[in-house]
Amino acid sequence: MINNNKIRVGISMGDFNGISPEVILKSLASDQILDILTPIVFGSLKVFSYYKKIFNINLETFNIKHPDQIKEGRINFIDLTDQKLEINIGSSTEIAGEKSLLFLENATNALIKNQIDVLVTAPINKSNIKLENFTGHTEYLEQKLGGESLMFMIHDNIKVGLVTQHIPVEKIKTSINKELIIKKAKKINQTLINDFSISRPKIAVLGLNPHAGDNGLLGKEELEIIIPAIKELNQENLLVFGPYSADSFFTPNNLSNFDAVLAMYHDQGLIPFKTLTFGEGVNFTAGLDYIRTSPDHGVGYEIAEKNIAKHGSFLKAIYASIDIFNARKENLMLKSGALKSKKKS
Repeated sequence: MINNNKIRVGISMGDFNGISPEVILKSLASDQILDILTPIVFGSLKVFSYYKKIFNINLETFNIKHPDQIKEGRINFIDLTDQKLEINIGSSTEIAGEKSLLFLENATNALIKNQIDVLVTAPINKSNIKLENFTGHTEYLEQKLGGESLMFMIHDNIKVGLVTQHIPVEKIKTSINKELIIKKAKKINQTLINDFSISRPKIAVLGLNPHAGDNGLLGKEELEIIIPAIKELNQENLLVFGPYSADSFFTPNNLSNFDAVLAMYHDQGLIPFKTLTFGEGVNFTAGLDYIRTSPDHGVGYEIAEKNIAKHGSFLKAIYASIDIFNARKENLMLKSGALKSKKKS
């Protein structure tokens, strides 16, 4: 939704037994946050109040029942629990899984109805969410919001997309094919254009096998699948290069030469990304009509309630969602202007 008011950032609280409430609270306590956006938290007021008290953070919330009551200039809070809620800080519990899914469902519905402009999700624990075939935020949102998503890890210095996402290692090889690589590379290319205003993106593709297969000595996937995919993308005038050996690719020089990297599987891309950016990286669900971001860390049960959780990644996720929203808005305006110019001529 495009409007002239401050961008309405919906926030789902996630697993309240971990560090999610802490990083949300610390992010919203940041200086001038209300000058930039209008936050709407979908969560537990009991938990939020508890953390405000133990961390001695003076942060006033504007409690509402429905997104239609959102007020600019206030930290809006939609309480989806009651005072009987059982809290077990640092533990995975069934009730925390149930409520984190409830928070997510309500925030997602508000996004669909254009009651919020963007969605930022705090970490959840997939194992305590009792929903059939639930493998994470990305897949859930793809199903709810429609379209085909791309898990896109973003930072100022590095952006990484994945060919395969949350699947077991044993299924990676059989899940990769030329068509999928082409589709993912095109999504990255379009995302960089629409959401990051990069007119001619340069994308590096990693190999699947050690040393990118070593000309077939260590695997045939590069020769039979990945290289043919890259050639086809080049024929369509996309600046896609590779395959590069994953073990030596993530150097400052290589990263400065490309706008994004397409990794074959989860750990191949996320281990170097999180090593290089931890605390500042953002997970962006690209490829959808709606905008969703999240921090690059998990629930952090082991440090919950200790007041040591870093909120930098969550704050970056908030700002990234706003930047992407503005980039899309600007691109729509540019396209609209171009169309008008064509009609006049």
